[in-house]
Amino acid sequence: MGLPHHATILPTFHADSCVLDMVLRLPVSDIRRTIYLPYSRRCADFNSRFIPSEWRPPIWVKVLPALENILYGANLSNILSAHQNTFLDLLAWFPYGIGHFGAPFVCSAIMFIWGPPTTVTTFGFAFGYMNLIGVITQVLLPCSPPWYENMYGLAPANYSMKGSPAGLARIDALFGLDIYTSGFTASPMVFGAFPSLHAATSTLEALFMSHVFPKLTPLFAVYVMWLWWATMYLSHHYAVDLVAGSMLAGVIFYFAKSKFLPRLQPDKNNRWDYDYIEIGERHDEYEYGLAGMDGLGPDSDEWTIGSSSSVSSGSMSPIEENQTLWTEAYSNHER
Repeated sequence: MGLPHHATILPTFHADSCVLDMVLRLPVSDIRRTIYLPYSRRCADFNSRFIPSEWRPPIWVKVLPALENILYGANLSNILSAHQNTFLDLLAWFPYGIGHFGAPFVCSAIMFIWGPPTTVTTFGFAFGYMNLIGVITQVLLPCSPPWYENMYGLAPANYSMKGSPAGLARIDALFGLDIYTSGFTASPMVFGAFPSLHAATSTLEALFMSHVFPKLTPLFAVYVMWLWWATMYLSHHYAVDLVAGSMLAGVIFYFAKSKFLPRLQPDKNNRWDYDYIEIGERHDEYEYGLAGMDGLGPDSDEWTIGSSSSVSSGSMSPIEENQTLWTEAYSNHER
């Protein structure tokens, strides 16, 4: 029996075993592997404090404010944070202080259930490599955030300076806590403004969720814009940081989509409905041999079409032998 081009056979799941399968497989497969690479970003972030100051590059204090004025004609962060009140503080705190940390797990759980198999694994690898690239950029190109300019102007910075919670200090004061003040003061990455990994993370989540739920794309775009506003209102990022972070996420996503991300099949409602997956972008030349998809009747299906075409003799693996380190690690958990 033939299969579509770039298709991978999956185990058959029965309806009465779906819940048990999810419970048994979730901790040891997609979710666990999703955590590894993002956690490595946290390790790199934490360990950056142990790099001797004399080995580190100089801190760029004037670059981001200059780019902000050149590109947008003003400091958007200062404009957005000029009018402050409790409602706006809470509105900014939710995506920046809560959503940023919880959304990756929520999105992973949702995509694990309703997305094609290996979607969460692809998300985990994309999320991890994106964050590692972001942290490496922040270490090699340290830039001061808006709160630094508000506190010290454009005076030269050094690595002995402590971080600041900026607008999040008002959240601590509101709830009578000392979470963000102590956390940001002891941050190992004080000058990691560029690129914004808050923007990168929200954008990557929005892109993956839009892949699984294309009709909800406007809603996910609103979430990204909400977080963009929150970071500037709280004086943690310039607009140029946010653009760079979202661009990084876009590049990582489209690479992952073309090489690893399984395509949606319109007649499938959850992961257990999939008998096989198709990897990467769909192209016209990837039709079922000489049989195009136009004009198919209700009795036509991918199995009968595949068996009557030359595709049935093609390779079942979506992974090429000469691909990158990402591919080698990913292929170990292809299914």
